[in-house]
Amino acid sequence: MRHSAVMQAVKETISDHRKLSMLLIVTVISSIVAGLIPPLVLEWIINALTGRRELSLPAIILYFVLFSLSGILDARKESLITVFGQKVTHHIRSMMCRKLKSLPADYYTKQDTGTTVSRFVGDVDTVETLFTSGIIGMAADICRIFSILAIVFVKSPGLGILMLFVLPLLYLLTRFFQKRMLAAQMDHRQAIGRVNHHIPDTIHSIRMLHNLNKEQYMEKRYDTYIQDGFRAINRSNFCDAIYSPIIITVSTVLVAVMMILSARGGWLMTFFGMSVGTAVAVMSYVGKIFEPLESIGMEIQNIQSAAAGIQRIHAFLSETEEAIFPEASDSPSADAPAIRLQNVHFGYETDKEILQGLTLTVLPGEHITLIGRTGAGKSTVFKLLLGLYEPWDGTVEIYGQNAGCIEPSQKRKLFGYVEQTFHAVSGSILDQITLNDSTISMEQVQKALHTVDLWHTIQGFSEGLDTPYQDALFSQGQIQLLSIARAIVSDPQILLLDEITANLDSDMEQKIWKALQQASRNRTMLSISHRLYAYNGGKCITIT
Repeated sequence: MRHSAVMQAVKETISDHRKLSMLLIVTVISSIVAGLIPPLVLEWIINALTGRRELSLPAIILYFVLFSLSGILDARKESLITVFGQKVTHHIRSMMCRKLKSLPADYYTKQDTGTTVSRFVGDVDTVETLFTSGIIGMAADICRIFSILAIVFVKSPGLGILMLFVLPLLYLLTRFFQKRMLAAQMDHRQAIGRVNHHIPDTIHSIRMLHNLNKEQYMEKRYDTYIQDGFRAINRSNFCDAIYSPIIITVSTVLVAVMMILSARGGWLMTFFGMSVGTAVAVMSYVGKIFEPLESIGMEIQNIQSAAAGIQRIHAFLSETEEAIFPEASDSPSADAPAIRLQNVHFGYETDKEILQGLTLTVLPGEHITLIGRTGAGKSTVFKLLLGLYEPWDGTVEIYGQNAGCIEPSQKRKLFGYVEQTFHAVSGSILDQITLNDSTISMEQVQKALHTVDLWHTIQGFSEGLDTPYQDALFSQGQIQLLSIARAIVSDPQILLLDEITANLDSDMEQKIWKALQQASRNRTMLSISHRLYAYNGGKCITIT
């Protein structure tokens, strides 16, 4: 569906933040140029000293100013790249959030929550890394390497040729060490993970281990995990310890070869020779060229990691969206039955049908209780009514309109759904009832709370409705009453109750029924129960 989600996000970021984008480009270029100038100024200063020329104070100040400016621009570049990457990931997450709203319920039954969260967090974070230490950083490092090589060629053609031969070998060496350090760090993390799992597992089973005399066995396993982690971190430290000396040795050897060959005189002196100041500048450039070379290796690793994250993001954005039926009527009809299921066939798996030709009609104001064995499809009927799934065959209508075509803005005015488990949202007690719906007035909230007899309880809290919600504030029965208040606060026409008195004692069950008697007045009510009981004098229908 969206095969260029990242590119689209980048284009939108550039379009929405033109000043930031231009400042980033200018800063990257300035950072590269500023890093090249100080050695040239140093060359002029050294040549002036060795030539016994008068050295002006402004020249020395200029060198330190340019050196400081180079560091400042580098820091500013990294900061801007980070901000740009965060803007891009913000666009991507916004796109993914919009996608979430259009996904059918079937997606959430097939995908576990952890997988979806990992795409929003881990995969999108890899895209941010793609910019902070990936594409932009690698482009800047490549430009810096070629700029240094160009200057070295001008100052010493022989050294430039030597570096052309040596740099590819150094890059391969850098990647060799980086891969082994990465593998060692991964092994270390896995070992630490096993240790962290082993400790609580041992404590949890300590009585059984003591009875079976297995303490030494668990100690040996713990020691093995610790040793694995120790060996892994040692491998990483060893690679890190010997890499830097190798790079320093190579750069020193290059400069030494240049000096020895230039001292031989003749054409070699012309080819390699240089003044003292130039030699100092070249040595500075040789040292500078290895830093971006090392960074490129890690940036390639980050780009490869980001590529996998981008593929997962594309896969998410390509998920099939919820179907919209253009043939549906514009709005529900008040003259039609409140609920009508006609010869409905449905199942979650293609080879397992749950509902087989179900037909059900509920008139406005009628109270119906669905009873039946576990797995008969009672809760599935609710999901079809709410338009979360489309039936395989047959029709599901709410006041004459296809249930799958009702707009989200209409659904809360049509349905009040009370589940077995109350799903709290982050925020205050008021937020639990309104779900941050600004169209719900305070009068509606008060009416709903009075209906379920929770108003005085909540007013007893120090902050009233603004009290941050915690499960500990209410009993299990009161939480279920709060769930009913949430369902009726928007004054819906239909109440759907999913076994809401399960796991409650008889006294609280009576309070729930009393609240339901108030809440169900002048409303259609469809409830689910495993027991043969009809709420408020309604009738029971068995789902088989």
